[in-house]
Amino acid sequence: MVDDPSWDDIFNSQPRTGENADPTPEPAPQSRREARERQPKRVREGRVDEYGPPPQKKKKRRLGWLWVLLVFVVVLGGAATAVWFTFEPQIRHVLGWEDSNDYVGSGSGKVIVTVKDGQIGGDVAKTLAASGVTKTYDAFYGLLLKTPSVQFQPGSYQLKKQMSAKSALAAITDPKNKVLTRVILPEGITVKGVITRLSDISQSTGVTREQLEAAAADYKSFGLPAEAPSLEGYLFPATYNVNPGLSAHQILDTFVKETFKRLDAAGVAPADRHRILTLAALTQKEGGSTADFLKVARVWDNRIADKMNLQSDATVSYGVGGTTLETTAAQRADKSNPYNTYANPGLPVGPISNPGQAAIDATLHPADGSWIYFVVVNCSTGETAFSDTLAQHEAANKQLGQWQKEHPGGCN
Repeated sequence: MVDDPSWDDIFNSQPRTGENADPTPEPAPQSRREARERQPKRVREGRVDEYGPPPQKKKKRRLGWLWVLLVFVVVLGGAATAVWFTFEPQIRHVLGWEDSNDYVGSGSGKVIVTVKDGQIGGDVAKTLAASGVTKTYDAFYGLLLKTPSVQFQPGSYQLKKQMSAKSALAAITDPKNKVLTRVILPEGITVKGVITRLSDISQSTGVTREQLEAAAADYKSFGLPAEAPSLEGYLFPATYNVNPGLSAHQILDTFVKETFKRLDAAGVAPADRHRILTLAALTQKEGGSTADFLKVARVWDNRIADKMNLQSDATVSYGVGGTTLETTAAQRADKSNPYNTYANPGLPVGPISNPGQAAIDATLHPADGSWIYFVVVNCSTGETAFSDTLAQHEAANKQLGQWQKEHPGGCN
């Protein structure tokens, strides 16, 4: 038929493949709208969005209520804290949370507590609480009210920290816990030695070395003779019980008063106190054994009567701060030392030690004799040779030299 396509038309209308295939025709230009319409549509929140799903927006958390709560808590907490610190005792009482005012048990550690003469229960209760022995004043004082028969004895007592009121009361009324405040001052001790011994018991007396030194330096306040250059010689050697609560001045004054008491009993006039104590202190240091004190005291009197220098090594040594009888030629020649009895005539400016009763008695009642020299000839036994002449004295010195040769260092 005429209208039927020819084989060429049919062949040409089929797509070609392989090498004979026609190139892909370029698509016709499109507008942006047409391009979008050709793209597949997507669903966004249940509706079609021709542009695709938009960026997801983050949900804002509403935290304002939390800040309000925090501020409320802080304000409320601050107010509660202020109320607690202001009214803690009352709050504890209302709620039944009251803290105990007493410790439990017998405590631990060590503490010295001093009960002074004339103190009553309330005073002791304050001292114990302040020292950390009891927890509160009320704990101990309340116990005392229940035991009115308790009596406190003056003294220092060794207790413990954090003791119950009951334990503290038992301990402070037990004589076994009393700390001894006894001090022994031997004959011939110096003021420095006295201060050292008192410092050793400062824990029980409460008086320090510094306080003692300051009191001793104020020697004019003790009523000494005007010519006294220090307290030396005026602190009587004896055994003392030092009462607690005394000041450094009061303790030293106890020794001074004892000296005056002894001198008064011996018939020494106040105007003659300084001279007697100066001579007695010299005898105490140079005399060796007590048996020789009477002879030594006589030597000083004989030398003074003959206008001879006393020539005591003990005085020279004291003046230069020494503690022995050894001196050098230069020291013995030094006139600037007011205690030097080699270079200066008469008595030293003051006592060189605190003499005991025996030395004082010997000074007041020396032995009869014409001796003007004496020297130790045996340092082990203290044997002393007394001489009337220089020749006798030189012979005695040779005897001492021989003994020292046989006993090197024996006289140190």
